[in-house]
Amino acid sequence: MLRWLRILVTALAAVMGLGMLVIAALLWLRLSQPPLPELPDHVALPPGARPAAVTFARDWLVVVTETGAVLLYDRQGRLRETVQP
Repeated sequence: MLRWLRILVTALAAVMGLGMLVIAALLWLRLSQPPLPELPDHVALPPGARPAAVTFARDWLVVVTETGAVLLYDRQGRLRETVQP
């Protein structure tokens, strides 16, 4: 019975060690990805606005500012709509 317990404890230690390696590998892969893309040069934000999030859609570019305003741009970089919180 003691031998079986020793095998179980050894297997548990091996699985935990493997799990730690997997977690470290996932963190390394996720954190080594490049940062989010920059705003295109042809997009001009309103004065004082700083982007908090950018979404690139097929025909639109959506920018959420730090104040919560949602700015909708077309492909040419023209501001089409602004939604204030």
